[in-house]
Amino acid sequence: MIGIGWMIFSWALSPTWSATSLAECRSLVGELHGKACWGVIRERWIQLLVGFYPRELIWRPVLGFVILSSAVYTLLRIGGCSKLKKYAVGAFLVTPYLLWGGPLATPIVYAIAGVFVCFVLFGHPRRSRVVLALVALSGAVAIVYLGLQSITLLPDELSSFGLQSVSSREFGGFLISFLIGLSAIIFSLPLGIGLALGRISELPLFRTLSIGFIEFIRGVPLITLLFIASTLLTIFMPPGTNFDILIRVIIMVTLFAAAYIAEIVRGALAAVPKGQTEGAASLGLNYWQTQRLIILPQALKISIPGIVSTFIAVFKDTTLVSIIGLLDPLGLSNNIRADSAWTGIVWEIYGFAVLIFFIFCFAMSQYSTWDEGQIVEQARPGVFFSNPQNERTKAFLSQILGH
Repeated sequence: MIGIGWMIFSWALSPTWSATSLAECRSLVGELHGKACWGVIRERWIQLLVGFYPRELIWRPVLGFVILSSAVYTLLRIGGCSKLKKYAVGAFLVTPYLLWGGPLATPIVYAIAGVFVCFVLFGHPRRSRVVLALVALSGAVAIVYLGLQSITLLPDELSSFGLQSVSSREFGGFLISFLIGLSAIIFSLPLGIGLALGRISELPLFRTLSIGFIEFIRGVPLITLLFIASTLLTIFMPPGTNFDILIRVIIMVTLFAAAYIAEIVRGALAAVPKGQTEGAASLGLNYWQTQRLIILPQALKISIPGIVSTFIAVFKDTTLVSIIGLLDPLGLSNNIRADSAWTGIVWEIYGFAVLIFFIFCFAMSQYSTWDEGQIVEQARPGVFFSNPQNERTKAFLSQILGH
């Protein structure tokens, strides 16, 4: 290991940072063969990070990455300010608009639809959740449809007011990997939990649909789903429909990750003793209260290593999008090596990509270890569930967490 490390160090220690071509690298190195040519990284590092995104607008993906990463950290952190977590959800609307741009009226319409959904679902907690979900979905679709139609009736100054529009084809490099990976992490976890609960549900319809979805997704390679997203999905849409390919890929990767997370959570749910459910029933808790207050917190604590491993695998699998024409870091490396000035460059570009992927994957692994420790620390009587609904629930939760 020491010998391999010394070989890598001596290869990387090369005075070629200012080179503008492979020939210039060789002239700078001289007779010292086996040295890296870092001039390609100095010249193309922006392209490797954001692809062909307009250079004068690079501040937008940088700001979006900071906002989205902060929001994910805030939402996944155990404890902390609950109000701040509510505001962090707004980052999921701000970041896409920063990246794609366009008229400001469009995200306003989606924000109004989201507020409507939250008001319907959480404004009347005593009513049927299924009926409320259907009403919220129908109302949101109607608001979006009518809102987008009404934008065309606005004056040109208002309808076109906003950020400069950027096409998804101009995205590239690690920007695509971060966008697909973070979106899959954000949306696959709640979807996977829902699928896990559906698979063990006593309702035949939900159980059958969940089992069919999970088994189909797990039985198909991810590259097949990406081909479906890039080619076959457009066949089933009405003529003239323009469904962004990057959005299609995000949806497919999210569904793929959710199926695996569902099986991880299902195994963790099976590990929770049945006495927990029976004790909750004796206190008069309904199904959703039992899952939210008692079962899911214990199951998610058990499943954290498996969930994070799935997230890391999904983040690395984003490199598969180069097969369907999206220029991820590996796809851009082929374009860079096609330049006559850098023909023959291989290890430097791939080494840069490996370093970036390792930093983020290692950070996720360490964060999961730290978060698991926080859960164990917070799962003390009267701490993890700081706002029980009544004294009987508080006594019961304190008893089970004490064991």
